[in-house]
Amino acid sequence: MNLAIDIGNFSCKVGVYGPEKKEYVTYSPRPDNSLLEGIISEYPVKRAILSTVRRDNKMFMDALKNAGIEIRILNHKTRLPYTLQYESPETLGTDRIAAVAAAHNMFKESNVLVIDAGTAVTYDLLTDDNIYRGGNISPGLQMRFMALHEYTGRLPLVSKDDSFGNLGVNTVDAIRSGVQTGLIFEINNYIRNFKKRYIELKVILTGGDGEFLSQKMEEEHIHIPDLVIDGLNYILNYNAKTY
Repeated sequence: MNLAIDIGNFSCKVGVYGPEKKEYVTYSPRPDNSLLEGIISEYPVKRAILSTVRRDNKMFMDALKNAGIEIRILNHKTRLPYTLQYESPETLGTDRIAAVAAAHNMFKESNVLVIDAGTAVTYDLLTDDNIYRGGNISPGLQMRFMALHEYTGRLPLVSKDDSFGNLGVNTVDAIRSGVQTGLIFEINNYIRNFKKRYIELKVILTGGDGEFLSQKMEEEHIHIPDLVIDGLNYILNYNAKTY
């Protein structure tokens, strides 16, 4: 069995994969050694792959090594099933690399736009010739709410909520409507613009705010919550077959 671990800025997601299917997925607001220990004790994991934004991963690495698990840390030098066309691949987030790998596995020889709505919102394009063309980064929902609060004198800190309309009738509603509607408009317009340039474009939405935004978007897309860890597992299997 494989273990796929994605450590983000404010959360950690772990998936256990068997030969045919995903067996188990769990989420934690922060990396927790007991999380791994419980999984390792229950599942016969042989290999693991780690994507992380953190520099100190000793806790997880030690737990995996002590269990005799083969570990691969994803980076820009890892063998990938597609070609990276990016001027500074060493700066490209490994979660983005993994998400694009999952998109490649799902839609081979297709144009695919991957949208990851997390702390930041990332837009990544894989074209039908199997080349990653690049992408954009935009502030996520919470970051936008925080910016309005932190960089103004009197605006309150607001959180996402389904109760919002086109126009706010009080300050909280105005912020909530402005931030959420603005991001929804942004995502819909990205999709429309890319569809004009790329034939039969597939669109995948993922990330912590993916489900919330998916219900409000007009443009056609597929919502896949586990896209990053699915991509990590695909990369792990791809390297096992090619070496």
